[in-house]
Amino acid sequence: MLEETAKDMMENIHSDWQLVEAHHIERSWVFEDFQSALNFVNCLGDICEQENHHADFELGWGKVKAMIWTHKIDGLTESDFILAAKFDCLN
Repeated sequence: MLEETAKDMMENIHSDWQLVEAHHIERSWVFEDFQSALNFVNCLGDICEQENHHADFELGWGKVKAMIWTHKIDGLTESDFILAAKFDCLN
């Protein structure tokens, strides 16, 4: 996906998402404790399973980061932005 196209698609998802080197998008969330962060990751994982499109996650005490790209092409596709929008619905 061209960087210009990716920037245009960024307008359709939450403003906390960041475009990283036109390769992937990422977003972080903050929680009050580890268990809340873990529960949130599990909810995101359920969405990934439903979509058959899987994000990478970083999980720590009170924080979660999701990174999304299409691994098969090692870059962004429209489905990555759809997955991000579905993650946005959890907030």
